[in-house]
Amino acid sequence: MSFADTFKAMSDPVRREILMLLRSGRMSAGEIGSHFEMTGATISYHLNILKKAELVFESREKNFIYYDLNTSVVEELMLWLSELKGGNNHVEEV
Repeated sequence: MSFADTFKAMSDPVRREILMLLRSGRMSAGEIGSHFEMTGATISYHLNILKKAELVFESREKNFIYYDLNTSVVEELMLWLSELKGGNNHVEEV
């Protein structure tokens, strides 16, 4: 995972909304697209950026492509942000 790809992916409000939609479970591209007033090609563009950042998984079943939230990347990002904030200081005192 590249934090640069992750932050780029999360910088767009549409992509953040897609991630929020996927919190409740996997969805097809069509189901995701039904929540927005944009073309299928635009939704596909956003999904590809999320895939590149490894924030979503893609799986194919018959004629459909489904997307799932990759919680491990989200957890890794949250851990890093927590460490940046100073929430989990792993330095031992001597």
